[in-house]
Amino acid sequence: MRDLAWDGYPNVRDLGGLPTPLAPSGTTTFGRIARGPRRELLTEAGWREARRWGLRSIVDLRCPHEIGPREGDPAVGLEASATISVVNAPTEDQDDPEFRAVCYPILDSPEYWRHNWRILPELVLATLNAIAEAPTGVLIHCSAGRDRTGMISALLLSNAGVAPEDVAADYAVSVRAMGGAPVHAASNDRQAGWGPEQLASWIAETAPIVEDVASDPDAAFAAIGASPELRGRLRAFLTT
Repeated sequence: MRDLAWDGYPNVRDLGGLPTPLAPSGTTTFGRIARGPRRELLTEAGWREARRWGLRSIVDLRCPHEIGPREGDPAVGLEASATISVVNAPTEDQDDPEFRAVCYPILDSPEYWRHNWRILPELVLATLNAIAEAPTGVLIHCSAGRDRTGMISALLLSNAGVAPEDVAADYAVSVRAMGGAPVHAASNDRQAGWGPEQLASWIAETAPIVEDVASDPDAAFAAIGASPELRGRLRAFLTT
């Protein structure tokens, strides 16, 4: 039920349906937040399917230079997304010297997440605020929907009381989904050429990192500078 079928759009799923003691239903709430890759992959039919899910808003985690159609993307009319609000809230400043030096070598690993919000806490905070202010039925995406989207999803899910192992399993789904699947991103993605064995090895290597991050959301949100009020609003998205 978490996997969504939006034409042309791999690696898209609802953040609902994961066990949490903080929700009366016992699971995170469906239909509130979805995660995915770059929206330019959606076909006309995919946009219609997204609307049927309840899509009303998008928070795009990419840098401005990454946004827009690329060769191989489907041709889609502007009317397909005309009523969907889109906010660009990048989690990265790719011109920041420390970010480049520390994070560039590990951008496809959750190892960089803590560095991202240590070096650029104001950007990650702005992203979280954009999500909190978005109309319900929000799609969060980057390029592959795996790393930046994985980081923000891990924050949202752990803040909603989802167990670290379930947060890591959600990240692993995206690793598997995007392995061997080029998304016409602005930068090279080495995982686009990986096979099942490499992906399985990577998941085993990175799962403890994701679990470690998700095991202490208080520390993460404190480092980012998120207020209790913001955390409450984000938690309500997925638990009420």
